[in-house]
Amino acid sequence: MLRGTKIVATVGPASSDLDTLVSMLKAGVNVVRLNFSHGKAQDHIDRAALVRKAAEVCGIEIAIMADMQGPKIRIGKFENSKIQIENGDKFILDADCALGNQERVGLDYKALPRDVKANDVLLLNDGLIVLIVDKVVGNEIHTTVKIGGELSNNKGINRQGGGLTAPALTAKDMEDIKTAMSFQADYLAISFPKNATDMEMARQLANIAGEPYGHKPMMIAKIERAEAIPVLQEILDASDGIMVARGDLAVEVGNAAVPALQKRMIKMARASNKLTITATQMMESMIVNAVPTRAEVSDVANAVLDGTDAVMLSAETASGKYPVVTVETMAAICIEAEKHQECKLDADFLNLQFTRIDQSIAYGALFTAHHLRVQAIAALTESGSTALWMSRQSIDVPLFALTPSVATMRKAALYRNVQTFKLPYNPDRDLVLQQAENVLLEKGAVKKGDLIVATWGEQMGKVGGTNAMRIVKIGE
Repeated sequence: MLRGTKIVATVGPASSDLDTLVSMLKAGVNVVRLNFSHGKAQDHIDRAALVRKAAEVCGIEIAIMADMQGPKIRIGKFENSKIQIENGDKFILDADCALGNQERVGLDYKALPRDVKANDVLLLNDGLIVLIVDKVVGNEIHTTVKIGGELSNNKGINRQGGGLTAPALTAKDMEDIKTAMSFQADYLAISFPKNATDMEMARQLANIAGEPYGHKPMMIAKIERAEAIPVLQEILDASDGIMVARGDLAVEVGNAAVPALQKRMIKMARASNKLTITATQMMESMIVNAVPTRAEVSDVANAVLDGTDAVMLSAETASGKYPVVTVETMAAICIEAEKHQECKLDADFLNLQFTRIDQSIAYGALFTAHHLRVQAIAALTESGSTALWMSRQSIDVPLFALTPSVATMRKAALYRNVQTFKLPYNPDRDLVLQQAENVLLEKGAVKKGDLIVATWGEQMGKVGGTNAMRIVKIGE
């Protein structure tokens, strides 16, 4: 059975050699994430080259996603690396402090004293430490410890309910975007966007940086701020997809709110013809264990049943002990969950409005394929838009995108239910259709006598030009 849900895996120290990467791709990785929160520019350039080499060894095209660090809303360092604070202790966050001690610690984010007021709740180290703000005096935030514990260097800070003014794009991010475009990253993930403007600015910077290479990446908004939720539709409209980044989001809105938000975000994204990646702690225990917990298995399966395009691995593959086994396990869970995916095509079609010819052809192909019970849908596509639109609907017919564009093949690696094959460019429509049949036969996607639905553009090679559909019997 073909796996429809895609797997995003982060590359790090545990997976930065060719053999491991090749094994991970063979195990089921579709998109490789480069985390720009760690490492230098050259590290990412080298890893991107290694990823492309591994994909070449495997004979496939995969996507590279460059994940920007975003604003560093963190405390500074301590004299002795860490302290222990207890419930009821008084503790000061001091923007002017160089090295912290038992009474106070510095701030990497110097604007924090201007963003908070008395009675605000500050959550440190992913919510494990909770501080209540008593008062703000100049650059000092005086707090009382509500939930104590060990506090070490450079731990993150969130304000419960959101509201921090840090910009989504830092000077470092702007330089990192240039680095990512130098190796033509297929996707750019933007951390902590608050609104559509953040995403529009990031896209503009990426397009300018990619212009010398003739490259435009697809933009992923990481939803991890509370203030992003009320303007989610605006952010979706300005992006190509979203990441349900459950870590920071849970700290800001509360753990209990996240599961329902996840379902809502995925549903909204699919309705807007956008992509979704579900991330954070999906297989966390497999950083050190070769077997996941039952809760993790259910978490991955539920994301699949929600309709996510991809599930993501972070430390599990970047620094974990079992990167390949983790990918294999996640792939198996996805396949099992997809067997129980409900197909609601007829109901979904009732509320669809077609605004473009190529979009109408895409949905017409889905409807025909569903009711004729064909073996496959073959979208001959330049940009991949037809395949993307088809992948937004739940259907149990395999979708194949055939394209002459390597860039399109790589981007489509993230589209749920879509498998891509290279199809040489040819202006002759009949010859191209015959070549498409041959490719599907060679790849074992279909066999002689199978019925498929094919879509294409009468003007071959034109982006957005899909305007024709045909029911084809393979081999006739």
